[in-house]
Amino acid sequence: MKIIVQTLMSKVPSLPNAHAFRLWTSGLGLWTLAAGCAVGPDYKRPPVHAPETFCGETEIVTNSFANLPWWQVFHDDTLQSLIRTALTNNYDLRIAVTRVAQARALAAQARAGFFPQVDYAVTAGAGKNIANNSPSPTGTSGSVFAADVNASWEIDLWGRIRRLNEAARAQFLASEEARRDVTISLIAQVAQDYFQLLALDRQLEIARQSTNSFGQSLKIFNQRLQGGVASKLETSSAEALMDSAAAMIPGLEQQIAQQENQLSILLGQNPGAIVLGSLSLDNETPPEIPAGLPSALLERRPDIREAEQQLISANAQVGVAKANFFPQLNLTALFGGVSPELAAFTSGGAVAWGIAAGLTGPIFHGGQLRAQYAQALAAREQFALQYQSAVLNAFLEISDALISHEKSAAARAQETRAVTAYQEAVKIALERYRLGNADYYEVLQEQQLLFPAENTQLQFQLNQLLAVVQLYRALGGGWETSNADKISP
Repeated sequence: MKIIVQTLMSKVPSLPNAHAFRLWTSGLGLWTLAAGCAVGPDYKRPPVHAPETFCGETEIVTNSFANLPWWQVFHDDTLQSLIRTALTNNYDLRIAVTRVAQARALAAQARAGFFPQVDYAVTAGAGKNIANNSPSPTGTSGSVFAADVNASWEIDLWGRIRRLNEAARAQFLASEEARRDVTISLIAQVAQDYFQLLALDRQLEIARQSTNSFGQSLKIFNQRLQGGVASKLETSSAEALMDSAAAMIPGLEQQIAQQENQLSILLGQNPGAIVLGSLSLDNETPPEIPAGLPSALLERRPDIREAEQQLISANAQVGVAKANFFPQLNLTALFGGVSPELAAFTSGGAVAWGIAAGLTGPIFHGGQLRAQYAQALAAREQFALQYQSAVLNAFLEISDALISHEKSAAARAQETRAVTAYQEAVKIALERYRLGNADYYEVLQEQQLLFPAENTQLQFQLNQLLAVVQLYRALGGGWETSNADKISP
């Protein structure tokens, strides 16, 4: 580029200073006139047919619990501590932050196109066949000294540079939305793993209680069998039930260890145990969950906002491809000195300067530019469809979460009544046994029905909490307060 600039400048010094100045200012005038002109389509958001209410929600509400920060949704102190640790240490989130930094730097690179590019060069040499800093057939020998500062500036006549900046800025904003989406997913995953860990602990407790209860029954039946008042059927049944309950314990312990390892990785820590203390899933109360207006989802959910920024970038690239059909105006300037003698060079007697304007444009590229333009149009259509698909998928996720929350709550209520009834039945059977009105085999049968019902109730309780987590994530909640200074309440 420097050689081209110097070649162009070599013809300019013969022009009068006034003429050269008019050449420069005329270029600036053209740039000023074209400042508002940018070829290519301006961005318009694709049409989205948002429903009045979410499927699964019976009434229209304007407020949404997704507007709450995560610590007002998840009130568990231990869970809040885990989320804060994850937001600080999680590697996926830290990787997303570095991607934002890269996109910011790329946007700054694109923004540099608005400004003149200024370079310098210094040359000193000696030898034979050197004349005016270039080989000469005359056999001249000697020295040459040169130093110059040269500048070039592309005048953005058709908005090519502006469209490049628009595309780069949209990519930067898309990376920001991707980071926010990672933040939401991380909060939801930590909460989900935490609730599942509490549920596994409760399942382990039920399995141990079942094993102990069936073990006591087996002990009683063995005593009765030795006394000749019980049959082998009773002892065999009690032994089978005890062994079946005991067989579940190692599997649950394995699941707990694996769940703790997975949660540790989310926290950016080595796999290991998670200290929960005396916490229980029964202490977790699902919050009220107004979903809000579907139209607000477009402005709140990061993956939708990311998809829109990708579309904005693709739309700007259409303008870049279209601008390539038009000529480009470049202003260049040179100031420096060239001399065969160092004394003349340092005294300022070898000053050289020049300014020029160059216009370049395509004539025949074998269809390359048309193909690039067609590619840009197809890419814009692709990202428009991806945006509309992201919106539709968001409505699906919210509807599924709303229905899951509603049905899980109803099932949990029914199963809670069933568990209460089974507990009452076990109590009555024990009382009948103590009064001699029934044998212990009746107690064993009621216990056999109680413990599976408790596991089923626990699963419905877990499903209800997980539905709250998924709905909070699907509504785009939590990312507004994900900055480092807002990680804790």
